[in-house]
Amino acid sequence: MEDAGQKLKKRREELKLRYRDVEELSEKIASLHKNDEYLIAISRLADIENKGILPTIYRLYALCAIYRIDMTEVLEWYGIDITRLPGDSATLGAGQTTHLIRFTGQGNSGEALLPIALDPGIDLKRTTYLSRMIQRWGKLPLMLLNSMDLKGHRYAYIGTEDWRMHPLVSPGSLVLIDETKRKIATSGWTNEFERPIYFFERREGYTVGWATLNDNVLIVQPHPSSESSPEVFEFPTEIDVVGQVVGIAMRLDPGRRRRTRP
Repeated sequence: MEDAGQKLKKRREELKLRYRDVEELSEKIASLHKNDEYLIAISRLADIENKGILPTIYRLYALCAIYRIDMTEVLEWYGIDITRLPGDSATLGAGQTTHLIRFTGQGNSGEALLPIALDPGIDLKRTTYLSRMIQRWGKLPLMLLNSMDLKGHRYAYIGTEDWRMHPLVSPGSLVLIDETKRKIATSGWTNEFERPIYFFERREGYTVGWATLNDNVLIVQPHPSSESSPEVFEFPTEIDVVGQVVGIAMRLDPGRRRRTRP
């Protein structure tokens, strides 16, 4: 904390700002946002710089604005690397329900990783689709998808109780969604591995599956092995297509078995 405070002090001195200058500038920010939490009193700034006192998120924001520093960089000074947020989240598990992941990468950072130990002989250049590598290694980081345009994609988590597309997409998987591919395809595949899988948003939450669209009736079709039933929706009033699943990272556990169906 003291090191971070000293770095903030150094930046202030580089800009030739006095304690009083910072206080007055923080008053302007507080007035702009109509929130006194942004105010940085002279005594508080001295404590932040010299005593390792942790600033509030509002004061930290104000300091970054005044010193013209990226807040991500200052957070790193305090030992917080936000690029690790998606990876840390992945190690915790994300619950039973299927949902979108709302992490967004900033610039070249923000990579989402799964815990993994890759074979040293793996050729990352040859990895364009994940099915074979998933079967072979069991775990894959989403960084293996970096050859794709991640800015045009979103991540989603398949809930631990969502068996609709098992074994193609197992519960607990992370999937990559291309939001530009929202039109339901009616042909172009010869087997289940080639048939497009879509990610949907409905009133009850999210779901994943194959799809058939007839006029305004959309049928979400699960994998036959899942023993789940197809669902019928009025489209687009009851369900919306988020996009097509174009990548997947899932864990394979030979000792894992699906819970018995009632």
